[in-house]
Amino acid sequence: MKRVKVSNNVIRRLPRYLRKLDELSENGVSRISSFELGQQLGLTPSQIRQDFSCFGEFGQQGYGYNVPVLRSQIATILGMDRGYHAILIGVGNIGHALMDNFCFSDWGFQLAAAFDINPTLIGTTFGGVPIFSMDELVDYIRNNPVDVAVLTVPKEVAVSVTNTLTENGIEAIWNFTNVELTEPNSSTIVENVHFSDSLLSLSYFVSERHDERAAKAAKAEKQS
Repeated sequence: MKRVKVSNNVIRRLPRYLRKLDELSENGVSRISSFELGQQLGLTPSQIRQDFSCFGEFGQQGYGYNVPVLRSQIATILGMDRGYHAILIGVGNIGHALMDNFCFSDWGFQLAAAFDINPTLIGTTFGGVPIFSMDELVDYIRNNPVDVAVLTVPKEVAVSVTNTLTENGIEAIWNFTNVELTEPNSSTIVENVHFSDSLLSLSYFVSERHDERAAKAAKAEKQS
């Protein structure tokens, strides 16, 4: 499988393809064309073919795509078969919710440990994940495989914790702190997650629809 530099937009679409293929498999669909896949995802067939061509030729002319095979290939592209290790920092509301409801292993990650400053949590386990003191974070990173840190600490300490992670060679950070973390002088990859972004995007589209309705109503009233 070839791996070339691809656009961020293509990378962002790959998980959508994966989810759709999982849905198709659950419904007993074993083969699908780019036209049918595009219809279900709101994309053009040519866009889908262009996306997949970044990594190889996955379909067959006149046959389409084998759903289980394509799903496996996309999972490999996304690194889901590499056994990455993750740690979670900050077992507050968001951290606790992620540990309780998000199955990291379904997406190729082992959540190996969590860290907090709360003495009532330190030394306990949650969902089989041990919770350590923040004082033990650096030693843990130095002595255990850690590919990704899930950051769910209060925003007041987000930057200082990030500095500790980058200084100790953490490969990537999944950031839920609502602070836009950027490390221009670091090789650490940061994925900033802002719940408000999705909500405000939704608000925009709702507002647009309301404005269109109001404009149509005003036009109809003017013509009557």
